[in-house]
Amino acid sequence: MKRALSVHRAAGLIGAAGLSLLSGCLDVPHPFRDPGREGRSLALNPPPSRLAVPAPPAALLGDAAAGEWSRDIVAALLDQSVPAVAQPARKGDWWLRLGAVARGGQVVPTYSVITPAGIVRSTDEGVGIPAAAWAAGDSAVLKSAAQQAAPGIAGALTGIQADQMAHDPHSLKHRAARIYFAGVAGAPGDGDVALARAFATSLRDAEDAVQNTPRDADFSVSCKVTVTDGPPGTTGHPQQHLQLVWRVVDAAGKEAGAATQLHDIDAHSLDGHWGDVAVAAAQEAAGGVRQVVSRYSGRDNVPLPPGAPVAIPPR
Repeated sequence: MKRALSVHRAAGLIGAAGLSLLSGCLDVPHPFRDPGREGRSLALNPPPSRLAVPAPPAALLGDAAAGEWSRDIVAALLDQSVPAVAQPARKGDWWLRLGAVARGGQVVPTYSVITPAGIVRSTDEGVGIPAAAWAAGDSAVLKSAAQQAAPGIAGALTGIQADQMAHDPHSLKHRAARIYFAGVAGAPGDGDVALARAFATSLRDAEDAVQNTPRDADFSVSCKVTVTDGPPGTTGHPQQHLQLVWRVVDAAGKEAGAATQLHDIDAHSLDGHWGDVAVAAAQEAAGGVRQVVSRYSGRDNVPLPPGAPVAIPPR
């Protein structure tokens, strides 16, 4: 019996060892999660580790409703993993300017991302709302507007970060990520060595460079293998549960993500040589680790050109 928490593509049967390798469960953060000081240094002045969202002074709302809308926006952005806070912008803050314009009997909410230098980096518009409902400051209307706007705001921040990385010659858009591989531990047989060799070979490409020391590494990767006894099975062949967790941390030691592989195998079938099983498992893990690094660093995100707003999807 084979099982995995998540399967992203079809299983590949490795007949030599009787192990069917399922795609690993991939655990990665959202692209806007604050990666810490070291992670932020991968890009030039990236979008905020905190986005201030002050209550708007001019949004065709009363003071109480304006404050409620600001808080709704913060809650919706936090759901997008944007580290927002409902407070006035302070020196050095990126901030979101909320506004609204009357247009044809409706009110159209507006959202502008402002840099610490006071430059409008992107401006988006929400869907028009009946003027009476907006002026009344109805809680459901304000919350709905915030939830509808949040993905577009988050998209703008991603594009801004990608644009800044594109202009930074030292960012991961212009060089391979330096990855320190700390090795594999806990595998039966020759698994520690076989998996390590195969993984280092599989991970190296134009985007990722594997190094033998943690010095100046952008990320570090380690793998922990755990084997536990399973049920005997209906055919009298005992089973074992095999778990491989490939953990990725940034230069400051902060969790960037993990790729987890779960397999059921015939008991003790990997107590000797792993052979092709190690190669297949390592290739799969390398793809997962590469995805963690890309999402965490934002190196694959599409830059937002200056003056080009990101459209907010319709409701």
